[in-house]
Parts: sequence; C-alpha cells; structure tokens
Amino acid sequence: MFLTLAAGLSGEVDPSTGMLINIKLVDRVLRETAIPLLQAIHFQYRAPVDLGMLDLWGYLHNRFAPHRLTRLHLAVSPYLSFAIQDKELPVVQLCLRFEFSAAHRLHSASLSAKENVDVFGRCNNPNGHGHNYELEVVVAGDPSNDGHVIPVGQLQEIVNRQIIEPFDHKHLNLDCAEFRELNPTVENIAGVLYRRLKPHIPSPARLACLRVWETPKTMCEFSE
Repeated sequence: MFLTLAAGLSGEVDPSTGMLINIKLVDRVLRETAIPLLQAIHFQYRAPVDLGMLDLWGYLHNRFAPHRLTRLHLAVSPYLSFAIQDKELPVVQLCLRFEFSAAHRLHSASLSAKENVDVFGRCNNPNGHGHNYELEVVVAGDPSNDGHVIPVGQLQEIVNRQIIEPFDHKHLNLDCAEFRELNPTVENIAGVLYRRLKPHIPSPARLACLRVWETPKTMCEFSE
C-alpha cells in the first residue's frame, strides 16, 4: 500500500531553537503511530480510508501539544488523496486526479489581430496547439454516515462521463460548444469544468474545488 502522510501544525516558535517543533518528533509520531493505524484500518478492518481519516485525527490531535494539529493530508496513490482540516471537522476531502488531452487557440474577438498576438503570442496560432491537461477533482463530505465521502469508483464514472469523454482529444474551440464564444484559457476551462461537474456530485457530498494543470508551471483552481 502506497502511503504519504503530511501533518500541518500551528503554535508559537521556540525562541531558543527558532523552530515551531522538532520535525524529528513529527516524523517519529507519524511513522510509529499513524502509519500502523492506517494500515490496520485498511487491511485488518477493511474500513474505507475516508472514515479512517477521522479516526486518525482523533488519535493524533493532541500528540503534538502544546502545538495544534491543523491539517492532515494522506496520499494513497499518485492519483488519490484525502485531507482533513481542524476548521472543517468532520468533513474529509477526497482528491482524485485525471488526465485528458486537448487542443485550443487563445483568441479574443474583442481584441485586434495585433493585440491578440501581443497578448497570447504563439498560443494565438490560427491552427491551435495542444496540452496534456491534468485535472484534480476535490470532493468534500462527512464520511461518518456510510464510511465514504463518495465511492471512488462512482466519482471516476461521473468525471469520465461529464468531463473526460466530452473534452478528451478535442479541439476546444471547434468541437466543444462551451468554447465557441468563450476563450479557452486555463481559467475559463477550470470554470466550465467545475460548473459542468458540480450538479452531478451526489448529496450530501459536494464539489469543493477543481484544479486544472495546463503545464507543470501553470494551474488554475476554481471554486464557488
């Protein structure tokens, strides 16, 4: 089982060391207590990881006193992660990562030809250009009812149907009605995908945010 666990802490900096807390202590607590607990929850009790996050929080929240545990982030694969924050308890966030490829042309009808080239450069190429987009869908909810924020398989099916199938290997300007008049910048792509997906996330879960990576350096996060 692949596990990467990160903890966020807050408190007063120790004036003698200049550190909030000795990271060796954080590392020891997470390795010696958190990881075995998560493995037991998953392998021995077969409980969903979503629900295990609440158990883990309850087990760890006072282990770093006088400092305060503010956030836990658990990646169980490169494509699936869970997060929990002190201000949102008992809400757990599930993040699922997808990929799709698409072409687009950045062009604004309100700008002159020269202005479009000045603003968008080579991205204004009349024939367009392509990207391998990476998509992160973050769904939030209370898993204490049935153990899940939303079943991962169900979320995969929804995202594949609502986003991947309609937009993968398409020219956004030419093939997708949403961008016939709307410039397909990464900002507009994130907004369109979020609004398209949001109504299909079954209650009581909700779509917390959606992130679109256009390049390794360029990402837009959209939420309402």
